[in-house]
Formats: sequence, C-alpha cells, structure tokens
Amino acid sequence: MEPQRPSLKPAAASLSLGQYHISEEYGFLLQNPLKELPDHYRPWMEIANKLPHLIESHQLQAHVYKMPLLDCRFLKGHRERRLAHLVLAAITMGFVWQEGETQPQKVLPRSLAIPFVEVSRNLGLPPILVHSDLVLTNWTKRNPEGPWEISNLETIVSFPGGESLRAFILVTVLVEKAAAPGIKALVQGVDAVLQHSQDTLLQALQQVRLSIQDITRTLAQMHDYVDPDIFYTVIRLFLSGWKDNPAMPVGLVYEGVATEPLRYSGGSAAQSSVLQAFDEFLGIQHCKGSGFLHRMRDYMPPSHKAFLEDLHSAPSLRDHILTSGAGSCLIAYNQCVEALVELRSYHINVVARYIISAAAKARSRMPSHPSPHAPEDRGTGGTAVLSFLKSVREKTVEAILHPCA
Repeated sequence: MEPQRPSLKPAAASLSLGQYHISEEYGFLLQNPLKELPDHYRPWMEIANKLPHLIESHQLQAHVYKMPLLDCRFLKGHRERRLAHLVLAAITMGFVWQEGETQPQKVLPRSLAIPFVEVSRNLGLPPILVHSDLVLTNWTKRNPEGPWEISNLETIVSFPGGESLRAFILVTVLVEKAAAPGIKALVQGVDAVLQHSQDTLLQALQQVRLSIQDITRTLAQMHDYVDPDIFYTVIRLFLSGWKDNPAMPVGLVYEGVATEPLRYSGGSAAQSSVLQAFDEFLGIQHCKGSGFLHRMRDYMPPSHKAFLEDLHSAPSLRDHILTSGAGSCLIAYNQCVEALVELRSYHINVVARYIISAAAKARSRMPSHPSPHAPEDRGTGGTAVLSFLKSVREKTVEAILHPCA
C-alpha cells in the first residue's frame, strides 16, 4: 500500500518528493519495476507474456475464460501490486478489444474482473489500463549500467503494434525521465519561495525551463520510431476505454463485482502527473477543460495526485515574483511558461499527425465503410482532442506575466 497522503501546511512546511513515491532521479517512473509475479500468479503472467500473439490469433478471450480465479492475498508490497495491475489491465484491454471496435466484449469474466478490481482498490487506481501501468510500471533497462536510450530499454507487457507500440511506450518513458530534473527543481522552487531566497528560485526556474525543453526534444523521437498508421489503426484501440466512447456507450460489466456496467476513460497524456505538476508550480489555471484534467487525477497513483494537490496549496509563485521586485526571476518564470507553450504546441502537432491525419488517411482507404465508433477528433481519453489541447495551450499563454511599469 502507498503511504497515507502527507499533509502540507502552506508557508509552514516544504515538499519532500520521497513522501509521494516520486524519485529525484526517476521522477514519477516506478524505480526498478518487477518483471515477474510470485509463482501463484503464473496463469496471469503466461497470458501477459503472449498477449500480442493471443490477440492477433483471436485466442485471448478463450484463454481468459479458462483462467482460474486467483487470490490477491499473495501479492506482497507496492511493486508486486503495480505489476499485477499492469498485467490485469493489459489482459482486460486485449480481452475487450480482441475483435475490434465494432465487436467489443461487454462483460469481463469474474476470474479477471474480481482480482483486477481488488488490486485496483489496494492501489487506489481504477480497474482499466492507465498511464501509470502502460508507462510508469512498464519499462526495464536491457543493460542496467547502460544509457537511457530507446535501444537500451524494453517493455514488460506489450500489445499488437510491433516496434511502433514498443517505441510509443518507451519514448513516453523517456519523456517521464526527462521531466525528473524539472520535478526536483520545482520542489526546490517551492522551498525558495518559502525561504524568500531569490537566487535559489532563479536557479530552480532555469532548471524547470531546461527540463521542459528536454521533454520537447525527447517527444520528437515519436516521429523517428512510431508509424502514424499503425498507431491509429492498431495501437489506439487498446488504449480506448468505456467512458465517452460510442463503441461502448453503457460501459463494461465487471462480473462478480457489480451488476451494472462501469465506465472508465481510456488512456490519456493527461494521466501523466508531469505537466499538471508544472502547471501547479507556475500557477497556470485551465478553466475550460479543467474538469477533464482534474478527473484524470483520479487515474494517477494517489500519492502523485496528493503531490499535485499540495503543490496547489503551496504559496503562489506568481504572487511572490510580482511582489518581490526580482526582475530576473520574472524573466525566468516567463521563459518557463514559454517553454511549456512550445511543448504544448509540439504535442498538438503530434496529435494532429497521429490521430487527425491518420484518421483521414484510414477513412480515404475505406470511403464506403466509415467507422461509426472512431470519431477522428477524439483522443483515447474521450476528449475532442485538438480543441481541448488548444484551449490548454491558450491558458498557458495567458499565464505570461506582464508587470506594471
């Protein structure tokens, strides 16, 4: 189990990353994720290790129906539960979408549903594949002493999509890693505001900017490794949920858990704590669309969500800069915001290529058979993705400070 949510009293206590399951070196990534569960859970791992083949050969559903109902009591510790959540989430996505978006499964069998919901409750996560599964828990280094490069990383659980799927996950892992120095720096920035230390604050802001710029450069690797057509026609489906999805309008029945269908959003970049942490530190408020952003916090590990909430409760960086008279900090603050605008602009370009353009290309190949379940303007999280991302970018631009002369 994760620790109880720490309590931060504004202007009285500083943030400590360790309290929130956050690492100075790895950021929000789980350190040294496990690759195997105890032997009792071999039936889960045997399916998970063959997941792409089982889905592509249309055998996964048959394997799941034969799966024994296993007791979760033998899962010991946080990392075992995180791997169990990843494994059960991945099997669930494959099971639901094995036959494509026109024939989703409407009922999750009890042998999968019951342990998945139990592990989810233990972790404080929803019973669906989330960012903390697909990315934060789903990486390992081939050579532990080797570099943080895509060639030295591997996924633990996979889906159909081949090299593009592997790269989509691992580039996102590298984005999370690139954020780590910035997350460490923003905590130093909060402390600097509490201590009224302008020099320390300036250094922290400069590091935050560098980290955001590094994230943008890292995200560019998507174009080198991930084929837009494969992302749109193959990978996207297995990230799709059963909330705000026309393919599953009433949700999914978790057999043995609830008689009524449950509805959960699919995977979304908004489930990463990185950009929301920078927003909270910089005091960027997203009025339009903020409901979705805040709802996505319920799809994060609870300690990461608590970190965002405590950042929000910390003394205002913007107010401090405006009242301190330190022009160098104001310039550095604006440079952070501008770097975040550039990152969000780049993210919009990525989404336009991998969802909007790829959807148009897929539609042109099958003009007589448009899919009623795949509106091209919707992301896997269920939002009207381009208008949402543009509104988020606009609010970021508005955060630039213009002090009175």
